[in-house]
Amino acid sequence: MRLSTTALLFSSALAWAACSADRLVPGVAGADEVSPTTISAGRTAPDGVNNASVYQFRPINISGQPVDLRQYRGRKILIVNTASRCAYTPQYTDLQRLHQIYGSRVVVLGFPCNQFGGQEPGADSTIVTFCTNNYGVTFPLFSRLNVRGTAADPLFAFLADRSRNGYTSQAPTWNFCKYLIDEEGYVTGYYPSTVNPMSPTIVNAVLRRRGQPSSSSDIDPLAP
Repeated sequence: MRLSTTALLFSSALAWAACSADRLVPGVAGADEVSPTTISAGRTAPDGVNNASVYQFRPINISGQPVDLRQYRGRKILIVNTASRCAYTPQYTDLQRLHQIYGSRVVVLGFPCNQFGGQEPGADSTIVTFCTNNYGVTFPLFSRLNVRGTAADPLFAFLADRSRNGYTSQAPTWNFCKYLIDEEGYVTGYYPSTVNPMSPTIVNAVLRRRGQPSSSSDIDPLAP
C-alpha cells in the first residue's frame, strides 16, 4: 500500500524524536566549523594495529600534539564529547571523579565540540582554562572537533560505524555522549548524555574485566 506524503512525514518525525530522546536542553546541531583536513593532520595508522581498534587513530590534544592511543592499552578508555555551556557541563565533576578514583582502570578523554547548540564556541586555550578553573580537570583534553556529519573527525566517524568498530552505529546525539573502549582498544559501550559518568552503569562496566559477562545492573542502555 502506498503511504501518503503526510504519513511519511509523520513517520520521519517520530524517528527523529526517538533518536533525540536523551536531549534535555533545546538546541540544534550547528554547522561544521572544523575542516576534516585540518583535524586529520598528523594522524597515521600504526603498523600492526587492528583496523577495528581505536589504536589506529592519533587524535590531536588541546596543546596541538598528536596522541598515540596505544599508550592506554591495558586500561579502558571513556571517550566523551564535551561542551562548556551545556546543561550537562557539570558532568565534568564526575568525569574528573571517575578519572581520580578509577584511573588505574580507565582513562577519560574529553573531546570538545561546538556542533550542538553552539555550546562550545571558545578556542582551545579558552576551553582548557574553563575546565581547569571550574572543574579541576586533569584528564586529557583534545582540540575542538566535529563528532558527526560529513566533517566528523575520523575517530568519531569510526565510532559511529558498526561495520568498522563491530559494536554500534550510534553517533553522538548531544553533548556528553560517551563511548567505552576496552583494554585492547575495541568499542564495548555507548551511553547517551543522560547517563552520568559515576553511575553504576558506567562504573560497573569500567570495573568489569575484559571478557566478563555483563550483569543486569550494568546494561548498556543503547547497545544494539
